Amino acid sequence: MENLTQLRARYPSLPYVAPFIAFIVFLAVQRYVPLPPTIESPIRLLVLAGVLWVFSRGVIDFRSTNLLASACLGIVVFAIWILPDELFPHYRRHWLFQNALMGSLQSSLASESRIDPFILACRSIRAVVLVPIIEELFWRAWLMRWLISPRFDDIRLGTYNVQSFWLTAVLFATEHGPYWDVGLVAGIIYNWWMVRTRSLGDCILAHAVTNACLCGYVIATHRWEYWL
Repeated sequence: MENLTQLRARYPSLPYVAPFIAFIVFLAVQRYVPLPPTIESPIRLLVLAGVLWVFSRGVIDFRSTNLLASACLGIVVFAIWILPDELFPHYRRHWLFQNALMGSLQSSLASESRIDPFILACRSIRAVVLVPIIEELFWRAWLMRWLISPRFDDIRLGTYNVQSFWLTAVLFATEHGPYWDVGLVAGIIYNWWMVRTRSLGDCILAHAVTNACLCGYVIATHRWEYWL
């Protein structure tokens, strides 16, 4: 049986893709085979952290050369995310956002979980710590390069290619369901930041700040629909 080092050498995409696959599998399992939130939340947190540690620790780079700018960019993306709904309260009821393809504004967080500090903490840690790493590994560090060449390791981080840039942004948008519009803008901004900084760490930081602001906003305002 191949050890992990051999496996990663044979399948260079694995460290970038495996955590994202685990993330999607958990979403599917919870949708079709729901577990009690007090069980599902910590299990998902631990499993995703474990997958990142086992498969991806060799490619994760937290170094940031644009610390303040990345944090500010994260705040800007957060503002863009909530602005349409703040300015136009019925904006997202339009069929362009809620439909059979994009889904509906229905939070995955059950009513009883919204007052449970443990579940809120697990959800916030996942959103702020794990999701930015998982998504930036997949979208910016892997897909943007893989769309240029399957031999993506030969492509420098942040290499600009029109097709890979825009296709990655569009696919990133579809991941966010009824929020595809602001998801598209966020995808473009994060893609641009990768091209600008060529730094996985800066993109992770910007994404983490966005998610931290959104978590705080959701918990403070009870706008649970942002947590799909």
